[in-house]
This record gives sequence, structure tokens and C-alpha cells, in this order.
Amino acid sequence: MLTVKKFEPFFIKTDNENIYVLLDQEHFTISIENEIYHFTPERCKQFVINRFTKKIENLDATFAFKKGDALLYIPMNKLINIPDVLIKLYFITKPHLEEMKVKNMNDDIEVIMDELERLNVKRLIDKALDERNEETFYDLIALL
Repeated sequence: MLTVKKFEPFFIKTDNENIYVLLDQEHFTISIENEIYHFTPERCKQFVINRFTKKIENLDATFAFKKGDALLYIPMNKLINIPDVLIKLYFITKPHLEEMKVKNMNDDIEVIMDELERLNVKRLIDKALDERNEETFYDLIALL
């Protein structure tokens, strides 16, 4: 039976679309029939997760694990069938997914605030016209 003993990222890198969970030998170990194998960055060294769909992008990747001289290759589709891997990967990437949501929410708030300020200036322009206040009118027009 294949189980995960240790699964910690070496480094997490993000861009607008993906989260890259980079691995190293000391932080990723698995157990197969009570024998410990250590990850070795021979073929693939990262998980790539799409920030929008939350799906693993590099499903064709193959990870190498080593015990002494024995080298074992495990494809991504077999590795993600281990519940521990997906659970740990979820908790590793969760802060970066939430960071994206907060950033989008802040962008939305800024757009709303800009629109409200613009509408307020238009109302003040109307008020200046009603009061026939030419100086205030020109000052407000400059803000648009």
C-alpha cells in the first residue's frame, strides 16, 4: 500500500493563473509496504495547480522516488489517487487561492468606489448649475 509520510513544499511560486508547488528530497517521502522512499527531482519536481479551476495541470508528470540504489517512478495520476496527497496539497495551496479572491474583491471595491465618486461629482455639478455657481462648476468639471 502506498502512503505519504511527509509532504511539505520546498517553495511555492504563484502567477496570475497557476500555483507551483516545488518539491525537494527532504520534504517529500512515501511509504510502500513499510519501506520509505525519498523524492528525487529526476523527472518532475513540481505540482502545477490552476488558480481558477483548482485542478492539477501537469497530470502527465512522473515523479521519481529513491531508496538506496532502487529508483521508483510514480505517475501523477497514481499519486493523486492517494487521499493524503490531495488533502495536503489542498491545505498547502489554500492560502494562495484565498489571496487571489481577496485581490479580486479589492479590485471590485476600487471599481465601485471610483464609480460612486464619479456619480457624486456629477451630482455636485448639477447642484452648481442649479445654484448658478460658475466657479464651483468649473472646479468640478476638472475632476471628471
